Amino acid sequence: MKKLVYETMYILRPDMTEEQTEVAIAKYQNFLRENSAEVIETQHRGKRRLAYEIGKHREGIYIQMNYTCDGKIVAALERNMRLSEEVIRYLTIKQEVREPQPEPAVVEA
Repeated sequence: MKKLVYETMYILRPDMTEEQTEVAIAKYQNFLRENSAEVIETQHRGKRRLAYEIGKHREGIYIQMNYTCDGKIVAALERNMRLSEEVIRYLTIKQEVREPQPEPAVVEA
């Protein structure tokens, strides 16, 4: 099965300590690795103000993960996030990876 590139952005509760945040990030990275996904990059974007209140929270800790896997793993990851009390919002998008195009040869007159 062909592996596709995905990006998941999730928001953790703002009252989590730095240590709890690192544990949560590691939990989702390990989940992906255990299910034969390859984590390309994880960015901890820090605590930011939300555009609107989510469950009485005005701020959240933003985390972005880029990884390759097949689509079934994404559904399982999102299910874990939905059942988790630490994640207040998540969104996964499929990245469009373009094959590099050869540059046209320049013909001199």
